Formats: sequence, structure tokens, C-alpha cells
Amino acid sequence: MKLSPRDAEGYFARPEPDKTGILIYGGDAMRVALKRQQMLAALLGPNAEEEMRLTRMAAGGLRKDPAQLMDAIKAVGFFPGIRAVFVEDANDQAAPAILAALDEWQPGDAQIVVTGGQLKATSKLRKGFEAHRNAYAVGIYDDPPSRAEIERILGAASIRDVPGDSMSTLTDIANDIGPGDFSRMIEKLALYKHGDASPLSLDDIDAVAPQSTEAALDDLLNVVAEGRSGEIGPLIRRLQSQGTNAVTLCIGATRHFRTLYTCASHPGGAAQGIGRMRPPLYGKRRDRVLRQAQGWGTDRLETALTLLTDTDLQLRSAGQTAPALALMERALIRLAMLSRAR
Repeated sequence: MKLSPRDAEGYFARPEPDKTGILIYGGDAMRVALKRQQMLAALLGPNAEEEMRLTRMAAGGLRKDPAQLMDAIKAVGFFPGIRAVFVEDANDQAAPAILAALDEWQPGDAQIVVTGGQLKATSKLRKGFEAHRNAYAVGIYDDPPSRAEIERILGAASIRDVPGDSMSTLTDIANDIGPGDFSRMIEKLALYKHGDASPLSLDDIDAVAPQSTEAALDDLLNVVAEGRSGEIGPLIRRLQSQGTNAVTLCIGATRHFRTLYTCASHPGGAAQGIGRMRPPLYGKRRDRVLRQAQGWGTDRLETALTLLTDTDLQLRSAGQTAPALALMERALIRLAMLSRAR
């Protein structure tokens, strides 16, 4: 039977122990693996591996030894409880052995849990599960996680006091990064909040959220945007020692000031503009960029982008003789002075 993505979320949390099996397939192997892990944990409980109630096998081995799957589902366990056989990375080459096991399955046998890649509608394996009266087939797609799914992940990590602004930020992050990265971030967040009963704050999220740029370049761009011209030289020397060249600095500065302009030029104001940024900005970085955008305004940001465009052309000019980093440093100092102009 087909299971819709909406119904599948509830089923993964509360799988039916008397089902013959389930096929979980999709193009994103990490998403498929996370759903399989969730489903098996809910079906078998925490000690299935130790109690030998979970058997794992690669689908590739079924071509040489198709009987191993039948033997596994019929085996008698040493411990009481539900049993499952997990067949990984299946495709139509493994379909004969898997579909034969579905047909021979009897109540009391181990449940058959199969994962696969992006299976077409014509796939024999997929059609076999979809046509079976006591088994499910679920396609996992690259849709953003629902709020309910994010709440489930947080709940599993014992993070339950999540104010609205923090939930919105987590939703933005979940939509921007892969499911595996998001799960690892929540694991870090759980460790960070261990023993802390206060509500989850934006600062908590910012402490563990993935960073989009190198810290040294961020430091320089913030110094420039905030008009702290005296700090520019030492930061450029630091970046130079790390191998950063003038063109890279110019590209980074242009990207930063274009972000500020995108926020500041939004018809609803910078606060609405920053909410539409993709990829989204989080926590303290979001607050800082918002302050900068509001402080600069669209007119001065247009001037800043023109200055950076001219500098980029100079840096790439064949006739340019001045030291490139000195030229870039002068441009950044001019930007910092422009930020203080009223």
C-alpha cells in the first residue's frame, strides 16, 4: 500500500507491529536513513541490537544468496519482542528475493524493512510493496521539514521549551541545511543546553548553528560596515597571513554590502527584508546585519556598491600597478568613513 508523506510521519512515530514490512525510498540517502532509524527505534525499542531482534543485510548479497532473507524473517529469536530484518540499498535486482519473502511472510515473522534510492513508478520492488495488502511503500522527498517534524526532533533531544522566535529560526535553519546536518546541530544544542532549564534562546541557537563564512573575514566586514576604520589594517594583515588575496576580499565585501542593500531596500523595511534572505541569517549575526542595514540606508549602500565595483575593476585591470591589498585596504577605509557620514 502507498503511504502518503503526511501519513508516513505519524506511522514512523508509531509503526504497526503486525505489518509484513515497509519500503522507504528516495533520492536523498540521508533523509531515507533518518526515517528508517526513527521507524526502527519506535518499532523495536532501544535494546533491539543487544537482544538480537534486528538483523541487517545488504541488498546486494541477496542476488547470490536469496534464501538468507527468508531464513532471517523465519528465525526464532532468543529474546521476546518484535523482530525486524533491515535490507539496505535495495533495487530491482534484489526484488525477486524481497518480494518472495513478502509472499511467504506469516504473523510472528520478523517485519521486513527495506530502504532504496529513487525508485521509479515502474520499479518492480516499489510496485510489489504498493500492491501488498499488509505492507507499505513510502517515498521520501526533499520537502522542507514540517513544524511537527522539527518539534519531534527537538522532543527526542529533550528540548521542549522553545519560544516562537527560536522555533522560527530553527525552521529557517532546517530548510537551509541538510537533514543530517540539522540532526547533528540539534545534538550539539542538547549538549549545550544540558542542565539548563531556561527557554531556548536565539543566543543558544547561534552558539551551535553552522557558520556560513570564515570568522576572520566576517570580523573585517563587520568592522568596515560599523565604521571602525582603525581596526581594518590589522585584520587585513591577519587575512593576508592566511592566504586571502585582494580579489577575494573585494568579492566578500561586495557580497556583504549587497546583503545589506537587499535588506534595506525591501518595501516593508529592513526588518522584513532580512526575513526573506536566502540562505537565512540566524541569531546574533542576523541582529548585527539588521542594525547595519538600518544604519546605512539604501542611498549610502548604493554608493558603497559602486565603490566596490570600481575597486574590483581596478584590481582586475591589466594596467594596475599599485599593490592590490593596499588598493583594497584604501577602499575599505573609504567605506568605513562613508558609514559615519550623515
